Amino acid sequence: MTATDPALTALAQGWCALSLLHGRIEAQIERALQTGHDLSVREYSLLDVLSRQHSGEGGHLQMKQVADAVVLSQSATTRLVTRLEDRGLLSRYLCPTDRRGIYTDVTEAGLTLLEEARPTNDKALRQALDEAATNPELAPLVRAVEMLRIPA
Repeated sequence: MTATDPALTALAQGWCALSLLHGRIEAQIERALQTGHDLSVREYSLLDVLSRQHSGEGGHLQMKQVADAVVLSQSATTRLVTRLEDRGLLSRYLCPTDRRGIYTDVTEAGLTLLEEARPTNDKALRQALDEAATNPELAPLVRAVEMLRIPA
């Protein structure tokens, strides 16, 4: 295969289309969340991930798991947690069984904000996908996203 191989060129074009779709969706959701709830996409994602924790076995996420879920480095995730904790949306406490571990939970204020912001997020996502579906290069990707079902 060479750099001008049609298969590589098609692959690169597909990657560019996927990157474009992601960027458009994220920008639209970011505007809607900032305007309506003073939240960034990353803040919303972090609140959403942490709100799904539970008290059962394996129910609390380690910071690396949280970072992976919100697609940030551990240090960026820690800074984001600190910002949301300063806003009263998250709280941290020591793990009762391992004093080295620190858990992060969403506060009542954080849960309330998340529930208020969820319809905004969903509406902005739907609008971004509908707009992208009118672009012939992005329409197949939109269909693929709409077909995905993540097992519970």
